[in-house]
Amino acid sequence: MTVVKIIGGGLAGCEAAYQLAKRGVEVKLYEMKPKKFSPAHKNKNLAELVCSNSLKSDDITTSGGLLKEELRKLDSLIIRVADETRVPAGSSLSVDREKFSARVTEILSTFDNIEVINEEASSIDTSTPTIIATGPLTSDALSQEIFKLVGNEGLYFFDAIAPIVEFDSINFDIAYIKDRYDKCDGEPSYINCPFTKEQYLAFYNELINGETVQLKDFEKKKVYEGCMPIEILAKRGEDSIRFGPLKPVGLRDPKTDKTPYAVVQLRKETFANDYYNIVGFQTNLTYPEQKRIFRMIPGLENAEFLRLGTCHKNTYIYSPGNLKETYQMIKEPNIFFAGQITGVEGYVESISSGLVAGLNMYAYLNNLEDVTFDKSTIIGALCKYISTKVGDFEPMSANMGLINFGEFKIKDKKEKNKKLAEKSLQNIDKVKEIIDRWN
Repeated sequence: MTVVKIIGGGLAGCEAAYQLAKRGVEVKLYEMKPKKFSPAHKNKNLAELVCSNSLKSDDITTSGGLLKEELRKLDSLIIRVADETRVPAGSSLSVDREKFSARVTEILSTFDNIEVINEEASSIDTSTPTIIATGPLTSDALSQEIFKLVGNEGLYFFDAIAPIVEFDSINFDIAYIKDRYDKCDGEPSYINCPFTKEQYLAFYNELINGETVQLKDFEKKKVYEGCMPIEILAKRGEDSIRFGPLKPVGLRDPKTDKTPYAVVQLRKETFANDYYNIVGFQTNLTYPEQKRIFRMIPGLENAEFLRLGTCHKNTYIYSPGNLKETYQMIKEPNIFFAGQITGVEGYVESISSGLVAGLNMYAYLNNLEDVTFDKSTIIGALCKYISTKVGDFEPMSANMGLINFGEFKIKDKKEKNKKLAEKSLQNIDKVKEIIDRWN
């Protein structure tokens, strides 16, 4: 029996392992934890969420919501577990990160044909069917092997993580719980810390002048927009963060019945009200500066930080010319890639790549036709993006701009996206019919 080697036990690697194992393929899943941890990993379990605990909107008229619904239709293990372990977060799908990782690990352990090997894989055997899903924090040794394989210099950008604070340390004489425009089905789930103009300007001045950690190779300043450190974003102008993560619109303060000048939001990390993530506050400030400056946020003056923010180097390959839209290497067909190392950016995007790589590895091993996705789907649009040479290649998250709108000439954005979602899910059903015939 052919054995597939999967390197990396993150979201993409675990999704690929599930898609193969459920179809009877023997899988050896290599994960270097807990023997060795990257600078950003802390949890011994598989499928660790390193940055936020949010998988973004669940509304199918948004790119993120539509992508999740596409994955649900195709029996994505990771999305199913996310649904099981979700915590209140308005219209977003946010999860209890500890329960999420533990549950993925538990489910994969029930498969007799999945062997988890807790060792660092530092070499690549092109004669062995392999899915490389090591993520953007690939070890140095394996990175060198990958760059030899793809035949080009490694690309990189810098990513950042936001701090987490203890719920009991938040001052609710100032802070208040409310969802933007009260858009939630149940109880409000965001904590809001309101600024007056004077407070905001004082905070802003300290933020843009705060001391940051000096990073190796940072002279290129390749910082991914989706995880821009708050202090770098702030330096674009006095109102840049007030119109971004500190946007007060729809967050009227019930204590004053007024809309604050700016608002910092915190999102629940677990089922229990024990700790909260500061939304949009990815940072590269030094630890002492984070404590000093972030305690200037009204309501967080006595904040206890359970995790401080960090910034780290993320690595990805130049996928166009190296990978097909199935995530299979063009010149080494035994090798597939999946996850953020391919240039897809984000949790759900990584899950989608793992699912596509897993399905197509199965098709490859069984001499079946490639499983390809129409560009009217978010999955297909991401596949096309990573495999097509168009201008500069940089990490890309799901967005409607990647989609082929085709015949939809509707001016109303919400209505157009609704029609697009209907078409997308119809095309996903066609793919599902194909793979269902394999069983």
